[in-house]
Amino acid sequence: MRLLVQPDDSILQMIQGIDKAKKSLEIVVFRCDRNDIEQALKNAVRRGIFTHVLIAHTNRGGEQHLRRLEMRLLEAGGTVARTADDFLRYHYKMVIVDRRVLYLLAFNFTYLDTDRSRSFGLITRNRKFVQEAVKLFEADTRRQPYAPGLRDFLVSPANARKQLSSFIRDARKQLLIYDLKISDPAIIRLLEDRARAGVDIRIIGRVTLRSAKLPVRKLVSLRLHTRTMIRDGRRAFIGSQSLRRVELDARREVGIIFSDLKVVNRLVRIFEDDWTAAKAQKDQGVKGAEGTPVAKAARKIAKAVARDLPPVAPVLEQALKEVVGGNAKVELDADEIEETVKDAVKDAVREAVQDVVEEAVDRQETEKPGK
Repeated sequence: MRLLVQPDDSILQMIQGIDKAKKSLEIVVFRCDRNDIEQALKNAVRRGIFTHVLIAHTNRGGEQHLRRLEMRLLEAGGTVARTADDFLRYHYKMVIVDRRVLYLLAFNFTYLDTDRSRSFGLITRNRKFVQEAVKLFEADTRRQPYAPGLRDFLVSPANARKQLSSFIRDARKQLLIYDLKISDPAIIRLLEDRARAGVDIRIIGRVTLRSAKLPVRKLVSLRLHTRTMIRDGRRAFIGSQSLRRVELDARREVGIIFSDLKVVNRLVRIFEDDWTAAKAQKDQGVKGAEGTPVAKAARKIAKAVARDLPPVAPVLEQALKEVVGGNAKVELDADEIEETVKDAVKDAVREAVQDVVEEAVDRQETEKPGK
């Protein structure tokens, strides 16, 4: 197993892997603006390599780019499929070479992710991982159900929540976490439980629940675009799913849990360097995510949306009666229902607003002259 580190020369390793294909390439694309990756795929088609590309049916603000990429690959002679629309997103990224080598990636095929972001990927020849990746690829290209068959190959929403919860629960000494946005209440409770048990938990990224008492720092020298956890210096997870409800339960995401000590040790060293750098920047007065203008604006919008929500308790009562039978007695606390729904809506709106603004800023930065 080998670790791909961004920003670095990892993209060159991927292109070399594509160039070495002898029979087939199977690749899943969520975003792509790198001409060198696209050209490597076209070259593979010209060499007679069966090149099968699965392209996300949509992504925020980039659907036109996806459709143009789709047409260019089709014109080059590649086989192109589009994901279904049964999940909110098909967000995972991977490349399978000759059904013998798997590139499992946390980053997209974009200059922003590869040149200006901290992210990781894995190259593995592990037969079980490769076979499971092929199984998933075939299911998603054919728009058929996928049933997980390997515990350490994590697919949302099939088995990722269960396996990531177990991964956290089994921590005894330390959990080092990169995550853009940890917001799932059950996951946060697990992290807090481990912290109370004496586990050293450190997070580079964000935790949205204000009550969470977890040490968090912001990566400021680079954009953060990885979801990675290192447990007790011996096992690690790298994937596309953050520890938040939508990515665990409503999107297609993929990750791997592994125990390659050489890779794990390198991840620990990189995390420690990033943690130190984040602390140094914080000492110089950089604000955390919750205090930024974007976060404040997102909270304001979320409150306004929740305030104008129509009552939901009567609708829920009717729906429950339809489920359990019209004569059944259903008792609900209307005030509690309204408060719970409004809190959920506020959380969802706040996260969505911050996502939209942050992605727009990132795209604007990359489009500046000289970037």
